[in-house]
Amino acid sequence: MSRAVDGLRRKEHRKKILKLAKGYWGRRHSNYKTAKDAVAKALSYAYRDRRDRKGDFRRIWIIRINAACRAEGISYSRFINGLNKAGIIIDRKVLAFIALEDNTAFKAVVNQAKTALGA
Repeated sequence: MSRAVDGLRRKEHRKKILKLAKGYWGRRHSNYKTAKDAVAKALSYAYRDRRDRKGDFRRIWIIRINAACRAEGISYSRFINGLNKAGIIIDRKVLAFIALEDNTAFKAVVNQAKTALGA
């Protein structure tokens, strides 16, 4: 019995890798050997960065809250400390949204944090 050298399974696998490498520069989109490495690296970056995205958003929220707090005359760290002392539990995502969209509500939250710090 003859040996199968280039079977359907192998072709499908190669086609899948080359499809994932579509749009890559140079030989990486057409040559299976280089495309395989490029796709493996791209998938590992994608996996890592899906997790890093959460931290990136948190950083953005903190920057936005800090900017809004400074406009009210208080630093971010003192504001968060005041919220904790006042017993107000609002996550940073919501605080950033309030700071961006509803300035009067954010001022009210800042005033509560300031009174908790003063007491």
